[in-house]
Amino acid sequence: MSRIAAIKPFGQRIWLDNLSRGLLESGELARLISEDDIAGVTSNPAIFYKSISSDPLYTGDLAELKKQDLTAEQRYEALVVPDIQATCDLTRAMYDATNGLDGYVSLEVSPTLANDAQGTIDNAKRLWAAIDRPNAMIKVPATDAGVVAFEELITSGINVNITLMFNLKHVDNVLTAYIRGLEARAAAGLPVDKVQAVASVFLSRVDSLIDPQLDAIGTPEALALRGTVAKSFVKVAYQHYKGLFQGSRFAALKAKDANPQRLLWASTGTKNKAYNDVMYVEDLIGPETVNTVPDATLALFRDHGNAANTLDTNIDAAVATLVAVRNLGINYNLAGEQLQEDGLKQFDEAFAKLLDLTK
Repeated sequence: MSRIAAIKPFGQRIWLDNLSRGLLESGELARLISEDDIAGVTSNPAIFYKSISSDPLYTGDLAELKKQDLTAEQRYEALVVPDIQATCDLTRAMYDATNGLDGYVSLEVSPTLANDAQGTIDNAKRLWAAIDRPNAMIKVPATDAGVVAFEELITSGINVNITLMFNLKHVDNVLTAYIRGLEARAAAGLPVDKVQAVASVFLSRVDSLIDPQLDAIGTPEALALRGTVAKSFVKVAYQHYKGLFQGSRFAALKAKDANPQRLLWASTGTKNKAYNDVMYVEDLIGPETVNTVPDATLALFRDHGNAANTLDTNIDAAVATLVAVRNLGINYNLAGEQLQEDGLKQFDEAFAKLLDLTK
């Protein structure tokens, strides 16, 4: 068993944070599924910009699409929707074998709609229909408008990966919106057992923002907290998740075979070379979670990562870390809002570059 595949017995699924036509057609993705038990795939505008701009397998199709009377966004979707469909088809066997737990492939709505709830709903429904695969997930940002859209999409029976979550407010808003969406679906007499959603919590970006503030404070207490804040936040968020989905409110939905909304760890490549290069994987393994991992970090974990149940350990220390950060004058919730805005801006910029490619 590979070191990556050894994570699955602890209840966590590993997804690949990358997608390209070359990855599919070379058989590399199939190999990762077979050898490392990769159980899903995520994409975003930055990933597709890199793929389309560097993978020669897109060149001919893009040239043909540019001869057609289409918008740049229509050409982009005409390129990537077949890749999403092909990936869904590749992972369909694991979706079927696990009764819909594994095998998901995510495609993001247009980042320009981040603050437009109805626009997000319409875009998500259109992409869901275009992909036409039960193991697709539509990615929606966890902005205020995105959460409104997310609830409606869950009620409509669409699988969603809601993304760009950076603080406990984001986590709690998203998880409760998921339950409301399922409750509305159940109240309408519709089945709830096939709806799946994940809530993507970002990690390395948190430490990249907080660490310089700790450096600036410069006390031994502050310096000792470097590289610990994101992991502590995730451990606390996981306790919120368990309290909600193992509690009384979800019990009625659980009786109807509804699925809990799993937390997903994103941005899991270690940015600071002074830290353990697999810490955002190794230190956060636990039941009913997903970790979406970039290729480079997968390779590092395959080489020297250790699988163990680490997510539910040292919770008191995690809480103490967040308290210590607050006592040092660092507003974690405000930092989370800044990080979400920064993430939206990055995806906007990547999407604009994508559309430049397909003009």
